[in-house]
Order: sequence, then structure tokens, then C-alpha cells
Amino acid sequence: MSETAAKLEAYYAKESPFKEGIAKLRELALQTELEETVKWGSPVYTINNKNVLGIIAFKSYFGLWFYNGCYLKDPGKVLENAQEGKTKAMRHWKFQSVEEIPTQKVLAYITEAIENQKNGLEWKPVRTKKTIISPELKEAFKKNAALATMFKSLAPYKQREYCEYIDTAKQDKTKQTRLEKIIPMILEGYGFHDKYR
Repeated sequence: MSETAAKLEAYYAKESPFKEGIAKLRELALQTELEETVKWGSPVYTINNKNVLGIIAFKSYFGLWFYNGCYLKDPGKVLENAQEGKTKAMRHWKFQSVEEIPTQKVLAYITEAIENQKNGLEWKPVRTKKTIISPELKEAFKKNAALATMFKSLAPYKQREYCEYIDTAKQDKTKQTRLEKIIPMILEGYGFHDKYR
């Protein structure tokens, strides 16, 4: 048994309230031409090495994650945006029990997701050209050269996340509070969202 196969078997064998539900979703995914693999510790189903969907169980629900779900027609209005305003393409379909899974409907959504991927319908993030550093951060850099050096060593998207975090505060007081919060994170070389990655 390959390492991937062993990880998949371990994932689906794990005792959880949703063990039966995720097994049913797996059975449906495997009825299609999708290839089963593991990414980020969870089962992911791909076509031509492109992510189509994932099967995942949380504490209060389980479900399907469609990586380019924003392109699905969603006639049943069952798909949710993971984080409104932040998540661009991914959509998920939550279930509470195995009895809630409508077999034919799930297969129709999976089939459409496969066709969309084959047709190249996938979200491409828009890259902003330059990070605009907020005045508050610029002032902090003047006072602390090590902070400026560490900030410059971060990947551009991590720099943007910090700048957006400060810029989205409406009041100057909040901007200062946020600045104080992120200085130790920057000095340690962490990105703002690293703990969630």
C-alpha cells in the first residue's frame, strides 16, 4: 500500500460522528473519473492533477469542498462561501448526517465540477502590482530597523496581509492597537495568517 493510500485509509477509518457520511461522499467521488489523493491532511479529488473537490469532517458538520465552486450552477442553492468577502472560488456543501446526502444531486454537482475543470474554468488570483505600506508601518520602520528588515524579508503576499490589516481599521487608535499586535509577529518572521495555514 502506498503512503497516500495508507493516509486515505487512516482518514476514513478514524472514528468520528461523521464516519459514515464521509464514507458515502467518498463512494460517490470514486464513481467518477476523479483521482483520490491527500493534501493538507485531508482527501482531495483531482483531474489532470488539478484540485476539483475535497471531503472533510469538522466538529459539527462534514461535507464537500469544491475548489472552483463559484463556477457551479448550484440549482439547489446548497453551496456556501467559506468566508464571505475573502474566499473567491471555493464553495462548500455541508451535511449533518448521512441521510441528508442526496446521491443523484451530489453526483450531478461533482460531474459539473469535473467538466468545469476540464474546460479550464478555474479561479486565477489577481495579483496587485505593489504593496502600499501604511504610514503607521512606515513610522514603525523608522524607529526599528530590525522590523523594517524582517518585513522586507517576508513574501509580498504576507506584506500585503499586514498592510491590509492596518489599513482596514477605521480609527487611528485601532490602527495603533493593530500595529502593536503585529510587530512581534513580523519580528519573528511570521505572516499574519501563518497560524491558519
